[in-house]
Amino acid sequence: MAGNSRRQGAIRKSGTKKGAVVGSGGQRRKALEGKGPTPKAEDRPGHKAHRAANAAKTREQARQKKADRPELIAGRNPVVEALRADVPGTALYVALNIDIDDRVNEAVRLAGDKGISILEIPREELDRKTNRAMHQGLGLQVPPFEYAHPDDLMDTARNSGSAPLFVALDGVTDPRNLGAVIRSAAAFGAQGVLLPERRSAGMTAVAWRTSAGTAAKLPIAVATNLTRQLRAWASEGLMVVGLDADGTVDIDALDLAADPLVIVLGSEGRGLSRLVRETCDATVSIPMAAGVESLNASVAAGVLLAEVARRRRVAGRV
Repeated sequence: MAGNSRRQGAIRKSGTKKGAVVGSGGQRRKALEGKGPTPKAEDRPGHKAHRAANAAKTREQARQKKADRPELIAGRNPVVEALRADVPGTALYVALNIDIDDRVNEAVRLAGDKGISILEIPREELDRKTNRAMHQGLGLQVPPFEYAHPDDLMDTARNSGSAPLFVALDGVTDPRNLGAVIRSAAAFGAQGVLLPERRSAGMTAVAWRTSAGTAAKLPIAVATNLTRQLRAWASEGLMVVGLDADGTVDIDALDLAADPLVIVLGSEGRGLSRLVRETCDATVSIPMAAGVESLNASVAAGVLLAEVARRRRVAGRV
């Protein structure tokens, strides 16, 4: 066989040694340079993990850019209520040729007293700024909402002289529900509202409008991990109570309403998530007439908060 040095009469020529040589890819100047360890999948261009990581980064940048934009509270009553509540407005937009009434006059007067810029713009421009909301010729621009840290809520409760009462939202994505919950929380003596960082409504103009300005008076915090924060509060002595249509405890049997308490509300559709439900010390239901569907999240929150406030007054814990 040609090239087989073991066959009879074969002669090996010098410099033609077969087999592996030292190193690979050549030697000295011809040697190939190593590229180091293989990068992670998300760092390798063209890999599906790399594309997914880039898409997630783009979505996060878009979300952050949107969060950094100012919001516009639209409508005559919401604008007046926000100005009365000292919502930190930066500009009041008034549509040209607007039909002036007492609410318009009060909004302009309050904005002027607070040093807020008053700008007359065409109605079409106000339509665009408010995403064609029912603005009635008035729009109040507010800066991006500044969220508190969960620890700030506990500090607020300690300084209030009352037993801590917080409301935590688990996946509530409707900003109108968020605004209504904030309004109820402020009305019934809660010291703060906690939101998860993801899968939750934020303090948009719609939430500002529904809260009727109470968001400016009540600290609203964001937790990176809602379950972990609830466990941390539980370790500090707070009872974690989930509000659920299939709760194991009737609201009438809630004996610890006067103690430090966290009320957790589930999403509008699926209710409490599994991990949050497992973290709760108890799940509470509100008795209703037969044949009636479960209450809206914000309405249910108002009912439970009102009952907690009543029991605290009776117990002298307010």
